[in-house]
Amino acid sequence: MSNDHAHLSTSERKGAVLCIGVFDGVHRGHQALLSEGRLLADELGVPLVAVTFDPHPMAVVRPESAPQSLASLAERRFLLFNAGADDVFVLKFTKEVSGWEPEEFIHRVLVDTLRASAVVVGKNFRFGHRAAGTVDTLREAGTRYGFAVREVGLAADQEPWSSTRVRMALTAGDIAEANRVLGREYELTGIVVHGDHRGRELGFPTANLFWLGNPVIPADGVYAGWLIASSQRFPAAISVGTNPQFSGVERRVETYVLDRDDLDLYDQEVTVVFVAHLRGQLVFDGLEGLVEQMAQDVAATREVLGLPAN
Repeated sequence: MSNDHAHLSTSERKGAVLCIGVFDGVHRGHQALLSEGRLLADELGVPLVAVTFDPHPMAVVRPESAPQSLASLAERRFLLFNAGADDVFVLKFTKEVSGWEPEEFIHRVLVDTLRASAVVVGKNFRFGHRAAGTVDTLREAGTRYGFAVREVGLAADQEPWSSTRVRMALTAGDIAEANRVLGREYELTGIVVHGDHRGRELGFPTANLFWLGNPVIPADGVYAGWLIASSQRFPAAISVGTNPQFSGVERRVETYVLDRDDLDLYDQEVTVVFVAHLRGQLVFDGLEGLVEQMAQDVAATREVLGLPAN
């Protein structure tokens, strides 16, 4: 069994409260689950451990149906710690693990490895081979192994917060809804690579993002947001799409940092933060119309971000 967990070794633990899930995006539903776990861990005087899986189980069981990710593993770990976990245990999900019966998962991971004092899961939690394990399975095992089980109802507004909801909002370009469900602004991380340099020729030099992994890319269009590089946060107008003005075919994420043409970001890892959707992709009769629209996009970005007009 391969795993990756942080600073609390099992030999140091007298027990732990375990919150279990894929936690893709660590959205508001996940945060509610972790909050319950945090309260219980404090009550019992033991650490709170978030138990997650990598890759996504669907990528192993049914790869053709595997969802695009809302956060890389590194981002997920950061978000889980930020949501209150003392430790993050990452179980490498393999074909072998997918074949474990519920009892094997309970015994090997929850009992032998993590020494569970209590397990906190969502109402729809399933686990083990062919998702045969349920909350009732955990409860029965808890009576034998001596851990409590707390089932948390699905946090919701009109409908439950979910990773699927976030993905649907992003692919529809509804950044406001995606950010609302996430409880934070959606981010993409990648490496800045050379593009066609047309933006610089037009007076709006952009950072062309080569994204890492298989993230959800928001719908084509222009967005207001931020670019984070070397721990610095810059206001930015973000273009997503194929650049139909120049008959492009490859989807790109290109970011113009407002009022800066002196940044050399090539080969650097940066994070693009999506705050608001401004408009869809447009095609203009000539470059003059394009440049005028880009200036309007920059002005709209300033307004959205609460920056003074230039």
